[in-house]
Order: sequence, then structure tokens, then C-alpha cells
Amino acid sequence: MTMELSPRAPKAFPAIKAKTLLFAAIGLMYVYVLYNVEGFLFDKADPEWKHIAPFQWWLLPHGLAAAFALFLGPFQFSERLRRKYVTVHKVFGYLYIAGCYIGAPLGIYIQWTEEKLGTYSHSFTIATILDAGIWIFATTLALAMILKGRMQQHRQWMIRSFACALIFLEVRAILVFFRIPEPAVEAVVWACVAAAFPLADLVLQIDELRRQKARPARA
Repeated sequence: MTMELSPRAPKAFPAIKAKTLLFAAIGLMYVYVLYNVEGFLFDKADPEWKHIAPFQWWLLPHGLAAAFALFLGPFQFSERLRRKYVTVHKVFGYLYIAGCYIGAPLGIYIQWTEEKLGTYSHSFTIATILDAGIWIFATTLALAMILKGRMQQHRQWMIRSFACALIFLEVRAILVFFRIPEPAVEAVVWACVAAAFPLADLVLQIDELRRQKARPARA
């Protein structure tokens, strides 16, 4: 009696999670903005240094704090980090909050200085105040929720907070990539500010639908 050995079925590649794709896109945006917008940091002869001279010592802590928050933000949504390395997750979270509380107010001051110099209009300053305000608001609520032990609400407000932090990157990436003319720049800024919370809530809704579909499968 002979036995037929059936060939092993090829292993299916694991599906790429939507979250992975999203953060990969954000990572590409980091690199794109750093190279195309902030490239003057690596060139002492760039004329941008003359432009930022009146507030360059305020720009340094603002830029470092905001960049730190942008870099640490994605780690707050890592389930593996949150489960296996709780202390690291908490430290990263508090550093993100510090980046928000330092970077946002300094951003308002820098924008106000640029308005006084005649570089930007008063409307830009209002947009910056609103951007910084909703970022601080969402981050503060995220902190309040975790201190009260409300994990789900904490996660929701962290997503909204990070969506506000990304406005810094989104505006610059859109302006450079699409070569937005000067008269339309202000409209882009306001559009990104207005879209922050709706886009964050869209991500939350999609995530909730995914979780609801996963529950019957687990059952």
C-alpha cells in the first residue's frame, strides 16, 4: 500500500496591517519634509538662516521638542511595546507630552514674531494658535484619561493629539509636493487644521469596525 504525500501548501505571507502602512507613509513624510524643507539646517550658507535669525534661539527648543513628539508619537500606538515594556511606553508617553507642552507655545511665539516682522499675516498667527491649542487640548485630555485609568478614551485622545502634531508635517509636505502658489498657502494651513480631528475620528471609526469584525471570528 502506497501513501501519496501531498505537497505542503505554501505559507501565506502575513497581511500588512493598515496601521503599518499608515506609519510607513508618515515616515516617508518625515524624510521628505526634512530633505526638502528643513535642508537648510545642514547648509550654513542657506539664506533661510538670515530669515530665522530674530528668533533662532527660540526655534531650537521649539523644533527639538516638536520633532521629539513627532518621533515618539507612533511608538504610543505599538501594542507590543505597551504590553511587554510598560515602563518604556509610559516614559515615551510623558516625553511626548513634554514635547507638546514645550513645542506648541513656542510655536505661537515664533509665529507672532514673524507676524511682527511682516513675514506672515495675522490670520497665520490665529491658525497657529488654533493648531497649538487643539494639540495641547487633545494631549491634556489623553493625559487626564490615563490618570483616571480610562484606557480606551486615553487611546482615542492620543490619536487626536498625534493628528494635530502631524499638521506641522502635512502643511509642509503639501506645499512643496504640489507646489502650492503663495496666495493659496494660507488656505492649505487652515484646511489641515480643520481636518485634524475629523481625520483622527475617521481612523477611530475604521479601527472600531475592524475590531467588531474580529470579535465573531475569535468567538
